[in-house]
Amino acid sequence: GGDRGGDRGGDRGGRGRGDRGGRGRGRGRGPRGGDEKDARVPCTKLGRLVQQGKIKSLEHIYLFSLPIKEHQIVDHFITSSFNS
Repeated sequence: GGDRGGDRGGDRGGRGRGDRGGRGRGRGRGPRGGDEKDARVPCTKLGRLVQQGKIKSLEHIYLFSLPIKEHQIVDHFITSSFNS
């Protein structure tokens, strides 16, 4: 029995989890780069709700003790309060 079938699935990379790809976490962030500020794609659900206008003020966020993980959310309300 000389031939022992040397190929033991060598191209699998071992240790599982091989093809999971980088980053994870959050949805796709749309096109990379670009300098337009209006074209920002929110990373969090809260960011999307703010952008869609479903959340009207910072008070609504604090009312439900939601963590704010994007500075643009605060910027959105601060600049809108200055403009009115």
